[in-house]
Amino acid sequence: MTLQQLRYFLAVARALHFTKAAEAVKVAQSSLSNQIRALEAELGAELFVRARGSVLITPAGEALLPIATRMLADADVARREVADVVGVHGGLVRLGAPPSLCVTVLADALRAFHREHPGVRLSVRENGSRDLASALLHGQLDLALVVLPTGGISDQPSLSITPLLTEELVVATAATGAKRPGAPIPIEALRDRQMVMFREGYDLRETTLRACAEAGFTPKLAVEGGEMDAVLCFVEAGLGAAIVPRMVLSGRPGLRGTRLARPGLRRTIGLARRTDTTPTNAVRAFETELLGFLHSAAATGDLPSGVEFIGGRPG
Repeated sequence: MTLQQLRYFLAVARALHFTKAAEAVKVAQSSLSNQIRALEAELGAELFVRARGSVLITPAGEALLPIATRMLADADVARREVADVVGVHGGLVRLGAPPSLCVTVLADALRAFHREHPGVRLSVRENGSRDLASALLHGQLDLALVVLPTGGISDQPSLSITPLLTEELVVATAATGAKRPGAPIPIEALRDRQMVMFREGYDLRETTLRACAEAGFTPKLAVEGGEMDAVLCFVEAGLGAAIVPRMVLSGRPGLRGTRLARPGLRRTIGLARRTDTTPTNAVRAFETELLGFLHSAAATGDLPSGVEFIGGRPG
């Protein structure tokens, strides 16, 4: 049972409507519904009766209502008291992340953190992992989400990287009327396909070129040099195929993702930090809450499609 689940439960209990409750707490209705189902499963009882056009609270929900209200009130008091001690009222967290995470899971994590710590300023740098690791080493970032391995930079003794996520890579092509994903294809199927390639130094460029080389061919490039948004637009325009994280295709009906046959392609995302400097209270709080957010999202099935959480339980 988490405070987030209780917060969502109270929102539904007040609104007696899942859509309105999701709007009130500013999350997708599917996320809210998943959290409520997880809470019901843990408690072993239905909290709401779902009927067409209406939601009724059950006797079990009525019993939980005052307890949940008190627990959330106590949590708010505890949060303020601890904040007074550790000083997480303000400050700045400088975070680096690859584009695939910036447009998906990271946005939700940042929103959750900002809700709990509205006085902390957040600065996000979107870039490739080598550039982000270098910026971290030069004191330009506090934390960075990077793709592993990070080209020798991860061997720096002053850098610590904790694996957090793995994400599936798929072949993106323009959607041409196909409504269902096709069968997985081997990487060799790209041998004679025109490809859209990321810019030099981009993690996905190196991953794609390495996978093709291991399969015994060099890809044919129709266009190269783009960042994530540009590459997706080029693919959508029919210029060629690209290997991208599966999660970035969500909400893009003009693109189709085809999985690669076993062993497929996955990449690991880790959280990098300096070991030779003392993080601020705001940075510590962000790291803790990021791990908590990812752990909770993984437990309730709210991570984007193709993403798995491999980090430990937050401390």
